[in-house]
Amino acid sequence: MVAVAALTVGFAPTSFAQKGAFGGGYGPPLVVVPPPKQFATSDEHYKYLLEQAHGGTKHTLASVPRWDGLWQTAGNTHMDMFITTGNFDGKVREGVLTPPYEAAYKERWRQQQELGQVKYDRLTDCEPQGYPRWLLEPYTDEFVNLPEESYFINDFASSIRRIYIGQEHKNLTGTHSWFGDTIGFWDGDKLITNTKYLYPADFTRWSPMTSNAFESVETWELKHYPGGIDRLEVQVTFYDKNAFVKPVNAVYAFRRATELEKAGYRVIHWECEQSSNSYLDKNGLTNFHLPGEEGYKDVRGSTLFPDLPGQTRDPIYNTTLPTASEGAPQ
Repeated sequence: MVAVAALTVGFAPTSFAQKGAFGGGYGPPLVVVPPPKQFATSDEHYKYLLEQAHGGTKHTLASVPRWDGLWQTAGNTHMDMFITTGNFDGKVREGVLTPPYEAAYKERWRQQQELGQVKYDRLTDCEPQGYPRWLLEPYTDEFVNLPEESYFINDFASSIRRIYIGQEHKNLTGTHSWFGDTIGFWDGDKLITNTKYLYPADFTRWSPMTSNAFESVETWELKHYPGGIDRLEVQVTFYDKNAFVKPVNAVYAFRRATELEKAGYRVIHWECEQSSNSYLDKNGLTNFHLPGEEGYKDVRGSTLFPDLPGQTRDPIYNTTLPTASEGAPQ
């Protein structure tokens, strides 16, 4: 699938530019539940919760909580951490970020406020959303829980988080990655996780950047509300000694995507590398290769072996664009 949505650079659509963005308003207002006390590190926080759970609940295949089906985002409070109003009409909160990260974020927020978009979003280069951005991307999610491992799947670029239950952190290569290393344990029906070893990234295009010291502790729980509302809620504390003056807290939520299920939607692999014609120009802006220009990619029919039968990637509509030599506009 072609990642057309990923090429929309930095705009804050009206439907998103409101408190509880990305599906907010489903169920009662989200409320942040901070940790029982402040911890210096995510390791200390996670160890404390594990001790409170007496080593965690040992589930079997029959007892492990099931979050089957398709899900989609149902709001979050992440902007409350950094913006005075929790909305696009506010200002950057003072003293939450360290001075260099606050200065960098104020410039990004200035672009968002004055231009209606940031000048550049790394997703236009087809980078994965990474973590923590994974938590709020407004695409389809699946959650597969097994006794010894959970798989959290977001269909933006087919991004998968793996949670290793009852294990310790491992970093055999000594490197970081887009989703890091996540371990977890069950406390009854709650899943507690700890994520480390992440690439520097961001919360989303109009939010602060994160550093390579970014870590988190999450508590996942399926909540049931009147009116048949099921909401998967994630209480999370973020740690980053380079970016935050002290740890910050937020809550994210997911709802069952019943409309998609009724329509027979299936999550398939998709990415944007083969269709992205965007690039970072010399002025620090996102720019695009147009049809007929050098470097343009035509995902609708490009192939390494055009003379072989059955090579078009779009056999139903056959919408391959002509190349420059075939008379494409210059």
